[in-house]
Amino acid sequence: MKVVHVHRMRGIGGSERHLLTLLPALAERGVEPVFVGLDDPVWDPADFYDALTVPAVRIPAPRDVDPLLLARLVRGIRADIVHTHLVHADLYGGLAARLRSTTLVSTKHNDDPFRTGAFRFVERGLARLADRVVAISDALRNFTIERVGVPAGKVETIHYGLDAPPPAWGANPADDVPAGARIVLSVSRLARQKGIDVAIEALSHLPVDVVLVVLGEGPERHALQELARARGVASRLFLPGRVPDVAAWHRRASVYAQPARWEGFGLAVLEAMVSGLPVVATRVSSLPELVADGDTGLLVPPDEPAALARAIGRALEAPELGRAGAARAREQFSVARMAGRTVSLYRSLLSASS
Repeated sequence: MKVVHVHRMRGIGGSERHLLTLLPALAERGVEPVFVGLDDPVWDPADFYDALTVPAVRIPAPRDVDPLLLARLVRGIRADIVHTHLVHADLYGGLAARLRSTTLVSTKHNDDPFRTGAFRFVERGLARLADRVVAISDALRNFTIERVGVPAGKVETIHYGLDAPPPAWGANPADDVPAGARIVLSVSRLARQKGIDVAIEALSHLPVDVVLVVLGEGPERHALQELARARGVASRLFLPGRVPDVAAWHRRASVYAQPARWEGFGLAVLEAMVSGLPVVATRVSSLPELVADGDTGLLVPPDEPAALARAIGRALEAPELGRAGAARAREQFSVARMAGRTVSLYRSLLSASS
């Protein structure tokens, strides 16, 4: 069974890290996965392709609207199934699959509010092309059905899976985090969705030996630094950007925080759980599916810095939450479980079409 996975390449986020885990797991189960990257030349995807362990085809995709891109995909797709990820792949990969009469699967990775605006009509049309739509959480499945309008019979949940922290692709640079500090870690884009501004506000309510380290880049870097200065916690905020060894920061941290306003899945939360870190997250989207409140972590309302600070304070004194979270990750969110369900889906679709 040959399955072509199509994804627009503009950075390494949750969906890209998911594919780095899923594709080799599918190969171990007898699937022949091929990755087709629609590469935006603005970003250098070398880190992703260096880490990829299955065959890849790279197609330049400098424009959002590009009929030639569709033609290249139609010529290049030779597979039993085309599996698309995110909107550009859904459009070009989906049309190419239909033009070649190939079974089509589309995975939805986030519940971004733009999906409920005018774009929902486009998405409904794209969903009609697909034989099955995969949502990466039950919350996202409900969002896709109830707010986007995709028929319920087409959508099923397959959670992300993870067995180990992300592998390092180099050594981290030196940093200025004080040796005795208690680190609250977050791995996320510096964007409003991720609620890092709320974590900075919460920092002002926490003891002075607690610092916030956020691994990632994004458009709000300057605004977040300005907010930290305004709240008097600039010396306790560290923004190292993207780093090659996230697991090394997991080992240094005391608590992981995910104060997101919405979240497709929260792969960084699962990475923290696998590493045995106590997790504090907002009660939004998929995060309650990952974090069992009071048992494997703590959940708080979004946009409430004081509640976030109280929960972080509790988690700093409760390392047992991290141990329970690691056990939950092993039981409920393993790579074997994710890959097995994906292969079962492929086989059922091919059986139905034969």
